[in-house]
Amino acid sequence: MDIRIAASDAEILSCYSVMVQLRPDVGIEEFLPRVRRQQTQGYRLAFLEAAGTPVTLAGYRFLEQLSSGRVLYVDDLATDASGRSAGHGSQMLAWLIQQAAEEGCAALHLDSGVQRKDAHRFYLREGMTLASYHFKISVAAG
Repeated sequence: MDIRIAASDAEILSCYSVMVQLRPDVGIEEFLPRVRRQQTQGYRLAFLEAAGTPVTLAGYRFLEQLSSGRVLYVDDLATDASGRSAGHGSQMLAWLIQQAAEEGCAALHLDSGVQRKDAHRFYLREGMTLASYHFKISVAAG
């Protein structure tokens, strides 16, 4: 199975059925425009297909941070619920780590919602460590 970067509108839209499982608040009508805007900021959407359908995806970007140096930051990482435990997530994570190494990154980083316990078990099993907390506050657009 090949992992590819979604480039065309059709490829991006084909990833929606997996992405909505991770990001249920993102409607189909706003998905493509948001991905396209994020791409102008360095976002890449990679996907792995099985039988011609995306089963795993990763939205990521390269960042430079004072705290960590150059890193590959994963915004989104999801596997279709019907295809979990088939090795697709491990394959995607290995591919992301390879991309990070090829781009001279010091590390791969991602945040995960506190409610995503199954994902946390996966990350720990794959050799990742819990390294920080992520805090947020909502602001009113003004």
